[in-house]
Amino acid sequence: MAETALDGLKVLEYCQMISGPYCGKLLADMGAEVIKVEEPQLGDAARKRGPFLDDVPHPEKSGLFLYLNTNKLGITLNLRTTSGRQIFQRLAEQADILIEDRPPGEMADLGLDYDSLSAINPGLIFISITPYGQTGPYRDYKSYHLNLYHATGLSSFVYVPRQAEPDSPPVVAGGQVGDYDGGLTAAVAALAALWIRLATGEGQHIDISKFEALLAMERVEICRFANQPDAPPWKGMVGGLVPCQDGHVVVTPAQNHQWQALVKLMGNPAWAQEENCRDEFARAQHRDEIQQRLEEWMAQHPKEEIYSEGQRVGLPVGPVRTVAEIANWQQARQRGFFAPLDHPQAGRLEYPAAAYKMSETPWRGERAAPLLGEHNEQVYCCRLGYSREELARMAAAGII
Repeated sequence: MAETALDGLKVLEYCQMISGPYCGKLLADMGAEVIKVEEPQLGDAARKRGPFLDDVPHPEKSGLFLYLNTNKLGITLNLRTTSGRQIFQRLAEQADILIEDRPPGEMADLGLDYDSLSAINPGLIFISITPYGQTGPYRDYKSYHLNLYHATGLSSFVYVPRQAEPDSPPVVAGGQVGDYDGGLTAAVAALAALWIRLATGEGQHIDISKFEALLAMERVEICRFANQPDAPPWKGMVGGLVPCQDGHVVVTPAQNHQWQALVKLMGNPAWAQEENCRDEFARAQHRDEIQQRLEEWMAQHPKEEIYSEGQRVGLPVGPVRTVAEIANWQQARQRGFFAPLDHPQAGRLEYPAAAYKMSETPWRGERAAPLLGEHNEQVYCCRLGYSREELARMAAAGII
């Protein structure tokens, strides 16, 4: 029996920052062998992004890089050299999945695109992750998360406190959620392609648009406008992000039975029995005045009390917790969500494990994120048959 869910699967990752590495991380966490390819000396750009351990910038101590690259092997390789491209072809020939995030056309210019590599490895699943996809008028546009998130219009959909509407500017979602959504979408597509390959023996090219991955996460508003472009502006649902006594909660009483649960939580106030609260449509039309009353009540209660009592009456509500609160939350602790890993430079740190529990092939923390070029000898000598002398010569020539 396999010890991990993706035991024996070989993945080649040629990506930087978040989307591609997150896709690789998800596969590595399920047991795939992921070889991360980085530029010699420079490495993944995430190595230069904080937060850094002890707030001291260091390429081996970036929290972003450490998180995104657990359970991977790391090598350096310069694809701008002929030898580097030849080595990459050999690695791709042995791979089941290749993940790349270069601008459209760059892999073809290197002779390392899907058509070229599938000719030597017909079963290869080739994943390309870009801001807008491989086709269309925006395919060559560059984009950071800030640009991409607002380009989708998502910042106009999120709920904000009533006092900030309607004239406040939109705010970007924290945590670079758009980049993670692109990586998650790529991992799901990769697993689907693996399933198809079991039947056909053939790989395929997967074109991931981070823009479309974000749009897919917020379907209601976009579909509403596509079908009713002239519909009057929707004032929105009562609730959303609401300030309370010691922070904020998110409450979503969209349906009538959920609204009744909220009314019960608030002690059945007389104003909640008025005509403007009778159903979902009426509440949407009178959102501002209802929202003000709701916020007045919430301001008198702490978030954990609102959460626990909301659970008791069946109300969809949750506290907005700080990072420190989450790190010490008993639910995450009891389920073993945080796992310690040893890193030669960053030391022993706790990392988020997996968001799933598999009874037969559980998540395992095999290794912390690789040092830059840490596994060069293991991959080039033990896998590809180069001698240590050849390895030294390639390093001196800037190939690895």
